Amino acid sequence: MWDLVTSIPWLIRAIVALLVLLIVPGICAYMIFLERKIAAWTQDRIGPNRVGPWGLLQSIADGLKFLLKEQVIPSYVNKVLYMVAPGIGVGCALLGIAVVPFGATSVNPADPQQWIIAPGVDIGILYVFAIGSLTVYAIILGGWASNNKYSFIGALRSSAQVISYEIPLGMSVLGIVLLVGSMNLEKIIDYQTHYGWFFLVQPLPFLIFFTSALAENNRMPFDLPETEQELVGGFHTEYSAMKFAMFFLGEYSHMITISLLCSVLFLGGWHFPYLTPELKPGELETWGGAIVKFLVLMAKMLLFIVVIMLIRWTIPRFRYDQLMGLAWKVLIPLSLGNLFAAMIVRHFNLSPWILLPVNILLFVIPSMITLWQQGREEAAEKLRLATA
Repeated sequence: MWDLVTSIPWLIRAIVALLVLLIVPGICAYMIFLERKIAAWTQDRIGPNRVGPWGLLQSIADGLKFLLKEQVIPSYVNKVLYMVAPGIGVGCALLGIAVVPFGATSVNPADPQQWIIAPGVDIGILYVFAIGSLTVYAIILGGWASNNKYSFIGALRSSAQVISYEIPLGMSVLGIVLLVGSMNLEKIIDYQTHYGWFFLVQPLPFLIFFTSALAENNRMPFDLPETEQELVGGFHTEYSAMKFAMFFLGEYSHMITISLLCSVLFLGGWHFPYLTPELKPGELETWGGAIVKFLVLMAKMLLFIVVIMLIRWTIPRFRYDQLMGLAWKVLIPLSLGNLFAAMIVRHFNLSPWILLPVNILLFVIPSMITLWQQGREEAAEKLRLATA
């Protein structure tokens, strides 16, 4: 039976697509439960523990509550755009997963076994960025159609934030594209199985990519479009019941996409040394090998999800000027420096490991200069106060 499944290319892709559509919403529901538990642990509380054993049925209860709540639509909203916006958010977040390899793939699209929904997409990274950038339309349309000043301000903040952070987000992966010679995510994983994970070679682009992805997803400390203290709820102030739940589903689905991309681009995807050996040309994956590779990728994804949730409860929210300053004054110059170094390595056919000390210098030298300038400013301010 297994040989029959693995010998039919479209059947594998259909199974992967069906699993993504069925499992991702359930994962998102329990991601909310996990985030509430992490929030409780960081604040020395217990968290959800009433519904079911250890509170594990809390997410099901919350989902039923959203389904049973009245679908209130304010009379002053633009009803068409108001209703369309949540669907755009969920759809774009799920579409980005189509080019992520969940298991063994081959750089040759003619091979029958491809554990990916859309194999052989040579513009895989560009596709993910294009689909991911469309999610901002859900926020902008929802904020504008709500006819609420708080929602509209949140939508404006989101548009400026996404435009700013898309630049370092895209530039941070150009070094990977130069070294691999392709934007195909399957080829990027194949390259890392032979030459090592990009996280070890280019740690600075990894930090830039991860930070920019958080800003793209409006996660703390970049949640300015929906900050409760200033904008009540931001772009989703006028949303309730399932419409509000769909915005939540889109955000958490996007978080899954971010975690999968970080794993694929910088941690080798499903690859793990000595645990997931590479298949030979024409060799089909065994049942056990496919499960192990899938679990490795899921473990890496879970690691990033937990880190994203911990960041929410450890780092305070940026001011808006700090948000923009980080993108334009820090991340973009650093990504330009790494891109220039990667171009030199590619042009002269040097070892990729040369980028590691370059990345360290790019991070350490500007940090030391910044700390020195801050020290001088603080000393000058103390001197001014002493002589006043």
